[in-house]
Amino acid sequence: MTPESLLVISAHVGDFVWRAGGAIALYSNRGHNVTVVCLAYGERGESARYWRQGMDLAQVKEARHAEAESAAKVLGADLRAFDADDYPLVETAELLDSLVRVYREIQPTVVLTHNDRDPWNRDHETAHSIATQARIIAQAAGYDPGTEVIGAPPVFLFEPHQTEYSGFMPDVLLDITEVWDQKLEAMRCMEGQEHLWDYYTDVATRRGVQAQRNSGPNLGLLNETKAEAYQRVFPQVASELA
Repeated sequence: MTPESLLVISAHVGDFVWRAGGAIALYSNRGHNVTVVCLAYGERGESARYWRQGMDLAQVKEARHAEAESAAKVLGADLRAFDADDYPLVETAELLDSLVRVYREIQPTVVLTHNDRDPWNRDHETAHSIATQARIIAQAAGYDPGTEVIGAPPVFLFEPHQTEYSGFMPDVLLDITEVWDQKLEAMRCMEGQEHLWDYYTDVATRRGVQAQRNSGPNLGLLNETKAEAYQRVFPQVASELA
């Protein structure tokens, strides 16, 4: 089996764990290469617990980096932390260029990132813009000539926190039951956002029920099924319908 290359582009350090931890663990456990890019630490907007403890900015970033590093290790991913500011996350030429270089370096076969709409967290929308724009640029032969352009990796959007208000319509339910314990362990690495542990356990359970209902008897999914939801950006190219 030829190893694939999964690229996960996360606005903040927690996002890749809550929304795509199962997919990351599945790919890693099957011998594929997984790279997680965290554009920002979420130090301003998603670290309230640490600010209440009296930490300063450098300490908050250090704590969030340690969490992300531990979670990535549990899931089997290579972590790249860009340390851009959050709240707001701003799309700059430098940030975009850094991500284009990652695309060309790892040559992803699959990309996971945020939905294009999130009224509660515009950083997620910005991350989507940067991720999809970088994919386009990484395909352009005239951009940084001499480096290898990428192909056309499919892009899957992971589930936002406020699903129904963000226009998210999943068309893929990924069975993550076999790696659920890994994802749960990774979630527990995110100590600064402990309040989300139960929430995303419930999300995985609900999506698991939907996966059972849509799998039919052939897959034989069990009642304990856990799943993640994704939405494709580009059409699937196929030789037959399945």
